[in-house]
Amino acid sequence: MAGLHPILVVDDDLKLIETLSEQLQTDGEFDVHAVNTVEDAKVKILKSDKHFDAIILDVMLPDGDGCDLCAYLRREGCRTPIILLTGSDEENDVVRGLDAGGNDYVSKPFRIAELLARLRAQMRIFENSEDAVFTIGPYIFRPSAKLLQENKTNKRIRLTEKEAAILKFLYRSGARPVPRQVLLNEVWGYNSAVTTHTLETHIYRLRQKIEPDPTNVSLLVTEAGGYRLSSATEQKDDF
Repeated sequence: MAGLHPILVVDDDLKLIETLSEQLQTDGEFDVHAVNTVEDAKVKILKSDKHFDAIILDVMLPDGDGCDLCAYLRREGCRTPIILLTGSDEENDVVRGLDAGGNDYVSKPFRIAELLARLRAQMRIFENSEDAVFTIGPYIFRPSAKLLQENKTNKRIRLTEKEAAILKFLYRSGARPVPRQVLLNEVWGYNSAVTTHTLETHIYRLRQKIEPDPTNVSLLVTEAGGYRLSSATEQKDDF
């Protein structure tokens, strides 16, 4: 869903899940999903169409070990940032978690603000990596490959370098509309002599590729003098 970062919490502490879900969703930044076991996590991460921007994984689970699950996910090709939660901050436990493929390690009890900061930091690192994968509407977006793939039909849409850069910046901006000049500067550079007309032309061509009905825009919408990504079906003027 554009505008919300889908996060998976893997923990059997229902109270903690409730608290995390409430705190992570307060500002409309994250879309929190939760499972309680290793087996449910494997299904959710590897066997469903759902993509997650990050995983918060407890080390102690009722049917297995979170570090072992982390290592298994990495072997299966999962590159999503994983933050491990544990009641121990012993050096050996930290090293074991990182060696298993965890991106970060947070000891309980923890402050929500710290967890949020670490979560955002890992997501920023991942977004700039070659492994980055995002969900935009019905598509899985791979910026490094300049490719959109529709989940249900497996349809693939090839993007130009500028089209991929536009989508990536809009995705990172979440639900906030990005003014045309800001988007122009970010994609073409502050010293570029190109005008907003160039941007509008690229937006038009991008909509022809990704909108189910380009005459009734529902994904890449115009708002407040700029553009944003939306998962809702809504009609907007083209420019």
